Amino acid sequence: MVEPVPDSPSSRLLALFAGQRLTPTQRRIAQSLVEHAPRAGYLSASEVAELAGVSQPSVTRFATALGHDGYPALRQRIRELIGLDTGAAAETTDEARRNEWQRAVAAERDNLASLSDFLADPKPVLAAAAALAASRPLPVLGLRAARPIAEYFGYFAAKVQPDVRVLGAGGTELVDQIEQARDAGAEALLTFVLPRYPAEALAAIRAARSAGLTVVTVTDSPMSPAAAESDLVLPAPVGSQLVFDVHGAPMILAMVLLQAICDAQPARTQGRLEQFEASAARRGLFVP
Repeated sequence: MVEPVPDSPSSRLLALFAGQRLTPTQRRIAQSLVEHAPRAGYLSASEVAELAGVSQPSVTRFATALGHDGYPALRQRIRELIGLDTGAAAETTDEARRNEWQRAVAAERDNLASLSDFLADPKPVLAAAAALAASRPLPVLGLRAARPIAEYFGYFAAKVQPDVRVLGAGGTELVDQIEQARDAGAEALLTFVLPRYPAEALAAIRAARSAGLTVVTVTDSPMSPAAAESDLVLPAPVGSQLVFDVHGAPMILAMVLLQAICDAQPARTQGRLEQFEASAARRGLFVP
């Protein structure tokens, strides 16, 4: 395996940006600075904007988001980190890019380790699974970035639950769908709410609780704005090293939760899976 260049300009910049909650545009700026780390401390705001393909005001807002008065202050900080007198190892642009990719993978490893630590205590997942297994129908909410995870969960959950309803679109009909699920007998709502936390998702959670549903939420942190609105919270960290978030941990937690739902109703799970396999074989759904 190729190892990152130790104590290199890109490594120092990655450390500077690590843990910051940035918008995709701001992450693109950070990525461009990392890729051009050897000369990042000498780039003007307009040059950074051109490299990142963003506007110059976006570069200024990026600097402010990192706690600096403006881009000149950020550039001075970068110079302090990667100046020629720091003894930082020389590296090429390709090495800087490789460092960034490797750091993103390493961060996701850490996220999965954090999720594993959370799962050491099974009680939160078991409580969530019990509430969701008893809900017929089972509405599953995921808007914007969280929609693919909700749909993935819903696809497999439908194999073992008789009526799974994935709510993946916002708008005025969203609360209608939640109330319709309640009227049909739903007792709980599973939500996936991930950064950048859609306002509609939080409003939907409030509407669901007002309708008497127990809300189970998978989100990135116990400090998420969705956590305070929910009855049961299952945290799974989100990777933020790349331009767009990495959702490996929330996806795995979704499947762990579904496993717990299956375990909560083994007879029904087995029966429905056997029915599906018989139907799939009869219709020739899959290649032998």
